[in-house]
Amino acid sequence: MQKKDCFFVGKIVKKYSFKGELLIKLDTDDPEQFLEMESVFVEQHKNLIPFFIETSSLHKSSLLRVQFEEVENEADADALLGKELYLPLQFLPPLTGNKFYYHEIIGFTVTDISFGEVGTIIGVNDNTAQHLFVIEKDEKEILIPINDEFIVNLNRKSKEITLQVPEGLIELYL
Repeated sequence: MQKKDCFFVGKIVKKYSFKGELLIKLDTDDPEQFLEMESVFVEQHKNLIPFFIETSSLHKSSLLRVQFEEVENEADADALLGKELYLPLQFLPPLTGNKFYYHEIIGFTVTDISFGEVGTIIGVNDNTAQHLFVIEKDEKEILIPINDEFIVNLNRKSKEITLQVPEGLIELYL
């Protein structure tokens, strides 16, 4: 399994017991959806290694307490501290309406209500405080903040996103 075919689930943040249990900080608003996982991929040395889950439960509502198979003591657990967890993309629940996953909008055409056709989404920059659509138009890059108030419509069938951004924002890049 390759990282590009997976989504980030969370990070192992601390040990829970001397029996190898671990606490995972999940990257989700709905931690309950991860209670039924049978396995997860752990990134080690830039490879994704499958780990099978014996038991899991919510801990203080936002952390997932997990016991992996073959992680039976503190030393085994120490080796996993700080590691990131991934699942294949097919395990993502489908979204509807104007909600979307960043990977699914690559290639969508962006239209602004005032400006007209803006260009094609070639990526999403999520390394900034405000995540940005990265749009290409005539070999120029346009960055538009991903903001619920800007998104008027998302059409998965026609692969189009309609935005209403503040006047002059798009023109800054052209």
